[in-house]
Amino acid sequence: MENHPKIALVGNPNSGKSSLFNQLTGLNQKVGNFAGVTVDKKTGSCRLSDAQTAKIIDLPGTYSLYPKSPDEQLVSDILLNAKDAWHPDLVVVVVDTTNLKRNLLLFSQVQDLHLPVILVLNMMDVARKSGLHVDLAALQQSLNATVVATNARTGEGIGELKREIVSWTNRKPADIFTDNPDFASELTRDIREKFGLPNDYVAAQYAHHAKNARFLANGDKEWIGKLSEKHGFQPQQWQAKETLARFEQIRKIVSSAILKPATLPENALTKRLDKLLLHRVWGFVIFLAILFLIFQAIFAWAQYPMDVIDNGIAQLKGWLHAVLPPSVLVDLLTDGLIAGIGGVVIFIPQIAILFAFISILEETGYMARVVFIMDRIMRVFGLNGKSVVPLISGVACAVPAIMATRNIDNRKDRLITIFVTPLMSCSARIPIFTILVALVVPDRTWLGIFNLQGVTLMSLYLLGFLSAIFSAWILKVLLKRKGRSFFVMEMPDYKMPRWQNVGLTIVEKVKAFVMEAGKIIVAISIVLWVLASYGPGDAMKTAETETRRERADLPAAEVDKHVAAARLQASYAGHFGKFIEPAIAPLGYDWKIGIALITSFAAREVFVGTISTIYSIGTSDNDVATIKERLRAEINPRTGKAMFTPAVSFSLLIFYVFAMMCMSTLAVVHRETKGWTWPVIQLVYMTTLAYAAAFVTYQVLK
Repeated sequence: MENHPKIALVGNPNSGKSSLFNQLTGLNQKVGNFAGVTVDKKTGSCRLSDAQTAKIIDLPGTYSLYPKSPDEQLVSDILLNAKDAWHPDLVVVVVDTTNLKRNLLLFSQVQDLHLPVILVLNMMDVARKSGLHVDLAALQQSLNATVVATNARTGEGIGELKREIVSWTNRKPADIFTDNPDFASELTRDIREKFGLPNDYVAAQYAHHAKNARFLANGDKEWIGKLSEKHGFQPQQWQAKETLARFEQIRKIVSSAILKPATLPENALTKRLDKLLLHRVWGFVIFLAILFLIFQAIFAWAQYPMDVIDNGIAQLKGWLHAVLPPSVLVDLLTDGLIAGIGGVVIFIPQIAILFAFISILEETGYMARVVFIMDRIMRVFGLNGKSVVPLISGVACAVPAIMATRNIDNRKDRLITIFVTPLMSCSARIPIFTILVALVVPDRTWLGIFNLQGVTLMSLYLLGFLSAIFSAWILKVLLKRKGRSFFVMEMPDYKMPRWQNVGLTIVEKVKAFVMEAGKIIVAISIVLWVLASYGPGDAMKTAETETRRERADLPAAEVDKHVAAARLQASYAGHFGKFIEPAIAPLGYDWKIGIALITSFAAREVFVGTISTIYSIGTSDNDVATIKERLRAEINPRTGKAMFTPAVSFSLLIFYVFAMMCMSTLAVVHRETKGWTWPVIQLVYMTTLAYAAAFVTYQVLK
């Protein structure tokens, strides 16, 4: 074996494969994507000995070589195609010792692919607590394969596994696990000869996967299809026969190699907790309480570190302005690059807290219960039980919420969830909602109890949730599945979380966001700075000169505010605001509001700062009442009346309920979907929806 062998980890979901990956690689891991597919590629390096380092590939969980999802199809494609760049030198099959019979199906299939394989019996501690005793020697002899017992949560057996990987040099693959059921031998013979395959089983897998295998050219698929038709090969029938034959042989092996008591002791804690957590009433109540805790944590706990980051970025910019001579490069560095970086790192606390909670829920086994109780409700709208956490998290911030959709296995359910999550009103919209609601809604109570402004704010959030659900239902109709989707999952026992895994999850998600989405965010931030800082010809300089002359009688601070507004109007961003004014006029907006709409795409909070600058309030003034009073005093030059009438204000509120959140959201959608198709569709859909809803609102209320 070479000094940098490729070792693939495969196994059933919930077998502890990811924990084993973390034990082998630690922080020496990275997440990318496999070429041509929207499936994450999780790889890492493992020091096997002083002379050898292995590349570990954590393949998606699967129950067999017969895939039911794109993730599972990827596993089959890589294992069947010897020419694939990620085809492994050695396969480590990780199985749950307490469910050995079911888990060994995948192992037996991998072994028959003529690949070197090691069987890892994981969760040995749980097996011992259940009264199970595994005769490793007998099992190893029956399987004709190397067997290693581990506990990936504690690291038990990891050293032995590394030694077995190192000693695998020059060993040949094991003999065939089981004889295949009768099928046309001429079919497999012809396929073997054409593709140079090692045995009949691999050839039969080619015949079975011909329609969906990514590595087969269209001409090869047609050739295999015609050959299968000629020999009467029925893929589904053959799959059923060979699976039953394997389970029969596995049953005999397990019966002879595993000693167990007459009755297995039930996990009393799991049983008691499930009576409460899966209850048709209390289960939902407890889940809502946990969601409330997560929401509060993301909203409240993240505020302090986010403020520290924000203040740190501001102080860094101020320090650079103080120590560096004034120049365009300094402005680009401080107001463009550093501001853009600040727009990236400020999300880190929210991302870290969200994924800490998600990882803890998964590690303890509770996430499986959440998915179970919510699936039936969410499926009506084309969503998945696992869509619940991202949707609720979207109320805090869509960036970590969209990243949380990685827990959704079904690709279409995940895409629908990603698509509708930005419709959940995020915390960044609160400054906009607060100012505009306070501007047009009286501060009095309804029924003597409910504050009208509070009811309006709650209604805006409810409107966002209903639009997300309705949009999901539309996508469900449009994205028709070829077959019915069944929800089958395993309920793991409850256990204490392994904090190393929680920490690695946090580091991985934060790193993925900063390195992938962050590059796009910084680039767009610099572009926005350029558009707002420069104008055609001498337009900005002329605007500044004229403004200083016209406002010479005002205090210097007031003059600077008017100059800032004039320069913004003369900038490329201002010209663009004037350019789009005819398009937004039917919504009741002028060019000033148009600029705020454009700049707030960087982040919704920017709307308030832009309004402050445009209306000469000054971005350093954070008094909402002052902004409200200035907006109330703003006059529409065309009508001579107030600019921010109830019609305009409610039109803006409705626009921001439906509009795409920000460029950070688009960047993350691009990262999660591995392309620009879905972000562009999402942007067009939400912008159209926002425009139409705002148009109707303004036309009705004006």
